[in-house]
Amino acid sequence: GKLGRYPPWPGKIVNPPKDLKKPRGKKCFFVKFFGTEDHAWIKVEQLKPYHAHKEEMIKINKGKRFQQAVDAVEEFLRKTKGKDQASSHNSSEEKNRRNSSEERGKQSAGEEKRKASLSEGKLKKGTGEGKKRVSSVSSERGSKSPLKRAQDQSPRKRGRPPKDEKDLTIPESSTVKRVMTGTVAGFKWPPSVSEPVKDSDPHFHHFLLSQTEKPAVCYQAITKKLKVCEEETGSTSIQAADSTAVNGSITPTDKKIGFLGLGLMGSGIVSNLLKMGHTVTVWNRTAEKCDLFIQEGARLGRTPAEVVSTCDITFACVSDPKAAKDLVLGPSGVLQGIRPGKCYVDMSTVDADTVTELAQVIVSRGGRFLEAPVSGNQQLSNDGMLVILAAGDKDLYEDCSSCFQAMGKTSFFLGEVGNAAKMMLIVNMVQGSFMATIAEGLTLAQVTGQSQQTLLDILNQGQLASIFLDQKCQNILQGNFKPDFYLKYIQKDLRLAIALGDSVNHPTPMAAAANEVYKRAKALDQSDNDMSAVYRAYIH
Repeated sequence: GKLGRYPPWPGKIVNPPKDLKKPRGKKCFFVKFFGTEDHAWIKVEQLKPYHAHKEEMIKINKGKRFQQAVDAVEEFLRKTKGKDQASSHNSSEEKNRRNSSEERGKQSAGEEKRKASLSEGKLKKGTGEGKKRVSSVSSERGSKSPLKRAQDQSPRKRGRPPKDEKDLTIPESSTVKRVMTGTVAGFKWPPSVSEPVKDSDPHFHHFLLSQTEKPAVCYQAITKKLKVCEEETGSTSIQAADSTAVNGSITPTDKKIGFLGLGLMGSGIVSNLLKMGHTVTVWNRTAEKCDLFIQEGARLGRTPAEVVSTCDITFACVSDPKAAKDLVLGPSGVLQGIRPGKCYVDMSTVDADTVTELAQVIVSRGGRFLEAPVSGNQQLSNDGMLVILAAGDKDLYEDCSSCFQAMGKTSFFLGEVGNAAKMMLIVNMVQGSFMATIAEGLTLAQVTGQSQQTLLDILNQGQLASIFLDQKCQNILQGNFKPDFYLKYIQKDLRLAIALGDSVNHPTPMAAAANEVYKRAKALDQSDNDMSAVYRAYIH
């Protein structure tokens, strides 16, 4: 980032883990940021000496977490100075000083731990996202990722200084203290995390849902590190995945990615995969939709079979169960490209029976299968902020980590194939029913002489207030029904959700009523408009 766009943040240059490649292009250093668990490759021109810019930094950023980071720097400097002084004394004096220093370190760590727990409580309450800062005297071992290190420490020991504080840092005299002009978010590592996930993004979470615990479904949040991607020049830059903060750094998988289906959702997904440095081969039923992505660096696949056979992991996102089956089982389809080890990820919203059938045929050829339908719309797809519901091959889910980070803000792993399809239909059933209720309320207000804008203002001040409610109502009031989520697809999802209820004899009267209104809207030629066009079914 450039000075002024993101607040500067203090850090120190450390040796990177042995398995982490240095980015090509301009000279850069591997930096650990004080007061966080974050690391990143930072270009040399983005680094500034700490002492020379300290006052300027403090004026720019007055946040509490920033002040804590500065405190951590000062503590580190005091300890470094103490070590230098100790080296000039005799051995007995050095020993006494070291013992005294260790005592102070323990006290400092205890104080840091107390402060951290207090700040965590406040942050959790305020934002719903617990954040953590590590003790100012703790230091990263170059061979460990922040996640790994967080796992190795028990909660009791967290924040205590490690015994060997050599920690691979460059000496003070070699310009250790540098300032990065970019935002870095520190997150609390949940103690329940059991598996390290590489190449982490602090705004992206995996939720691993246990299907075995009946009383309450449990989840583990795995927070992720910085997202570094290469620009066309080959230099390294930190890319913001939203407009408010640096979204960290994803290291794209080196596996070749295929993508089938460039509709409202697929287009945004592919664009984000390419932006984050993935190698992507695309195919679409109408080939002209591929042109834009070829210009962005994608490769063109002539058939689904060709894409699958030339790629390691192939994603698909198509309209409905029939399209999903045709894509796999049809001529030159996915199945013809499957051989042992090939991976197929179906992101279409379909019923559980369809996805189970597709999984069986893929696996019967030695392939690996994951269902991963997405919750969101065209705008969220473009912004890389989808919610991904996955089920099936757990190892494949983990192999898709960098892809899911590029396209989404959260992913859930729901267990066996079929679970994600069911959950997705339930989510869309609720959304579709709510949209119909909004349209019903707006039209009833109109015909009874009430202001629709005032109704929206009242709803926005109440407990129903949401981005969805506001955007859909605003679009309706403006007469804007440009598709963000096709009406025909939400009606399809309602139909499939009702069938899911039928299969277990569970009543779905609200969804059934909403479905009838959407069918009326389809009869009025609203299929290819946004779901909010259900409003037109209520107009007399």
